[in-house]
Order: sequence, then structure tokens, then C-alpha cells
Amino acid sequence: MHLFFRDKWEVEGLQTVGILLVVCSSLKLMHFLGLIDISVADSVEDDFELSTVCHRPESMDKLEEQTKFTKKELQVLYRGFKNECPSGVVNEENFKNIYSQFFPQGDSSMYAHFLFEAFDTDKNGSVSFEDFVFGLSIILRGTINDRLNWAFNLYDLNKDGCITKEEMLDIMKSIYDMMGKYTYPTMMDDAPREHVESFFQKMDQNRDGVVTIDEFIDSCKKDENIMQSMQLFDNVI
Repeated sequence: MHLFFRDKWEVEGLQTVGILLVVCSSLKLMHFLGLIDISVADSVEDDFELSTVCHRPESMDKLEEQTKFTKKELQVLYRGFKNECPSGVVNEENFKNIYSQFFPQGDSSMYAHFLFEAFDTDKNGSVSFEDFVFGLSIILRGTINDRLNWAFNLYDLNKDGCITKEEMLDIMKSIYDMMGKYTYPTMMDDAPREHVESFFQKMDQNRDGVVTIDEFIDSCKKDENIMQSMQLFDNVI
């Protein structure tokens, strides 16, 4: 495991690893919530079971219009979400606890914070079922541009439309912290900053010190490894 990540980080660069971690961690989250290997049984009811939850999601018909999921897929997604989140929402602490189970060898709290922020689109401190399926709809069913826009939003921490070296350094440090012992023996103090420089060397096309959404998407589309990682989401559900 550690050799894989060492080789990937040294040869492919930060941007590929970051995209792959978005893919892998999102798949882990869906597995935790029981959303992978799902089959829509005939017994699935025609409406949400809402009697025991605090947050009531929008109607399935409306969510079907707003996402790329069918009504039956939304029913199954909701059952998995409600099973792990009976209140109907996930707060950041719950999110961090979930990710600590995925990466027990390291400290995933900061990376989980960044991912939580990406799902919490209305910035109210919780991820509702709607937030969750809107994000999944983009990650699983969106175009390449949709998916790369979502990834860019994850890295653009202050949401000002560009990625700075400071933001990518925060992301890189969170990845190193999360991987923990699996980064050994390449865990050097200056390694995160070196990978940030590599990221900007490849993606900051006009050398103005920031990476815009257009630069990010253009660079990612030219990277065969990133394009292959995007395909990992195809046909998950």
C-alpha cells in the first residue's frame, strides 16, 4: 500500500492522487451507507418512510427532476442514508467519525472537514439527504466537466473561484495526515510543499500563482490517469 502511494505521488503528481482520493473516499462513504451493490427490490415502497426522522427530504418526484437518479434509485439511496443517519442529517462530527473508520492508521479529520464542506452546499453545518444526493448525482452521473467542477470546488477552500498554493498545501497536508503510516518512507516535512509546487507547475498554465477552474479542467482532461479515475464511478449504482 505505501509503495503504491509513494510511486503515485512521486510519478503522477498531487493532482492525480487528490482526484483518486475523492473517488475512493466517496466510494467508501457509499459503501458505509449501504449504497453500493444495491438492487431495487419489488418490495420497495412508493414513498419515503418519514415518520421517524427529524429532517424531511423533498418529495421523490422533485428530487428525481433535480438529479439524475430514478425514483426507485432515490428510494434505495434514502433507505441506506436513513439507516446510518436516523435524524435525516449528518453533522461534521458524524462525518469525521465515519472517515476515521475508513482511515484508522492516520488522522482523517481535516480531509473529512474539506469533504464535508463540499457536500454542505448551503453551509448550514449539516448534510441532508438532498445535499447528499445532489453531490452523488454529480459524482456518479455527471459529465466529466461536472465531476471536475465538483473536485475543483473541494480544493477551492474559500470558494473564490481559484485554487491558491496555500489551499493546496492545506489539502496536501490533510492527505498526508489521513494516509498516516501508508506514506512511509516518503513522509518528509517538505513533501507536501514539493507536491504543491508540482501541482502548480502542471496546472497553473499562465503562471499567475493561482489555478482557475478552466486551467484545472483543461489540465485534468489531458491527464490519462485522472480521466481513468473519473470512470471508476460509472455504473456504481
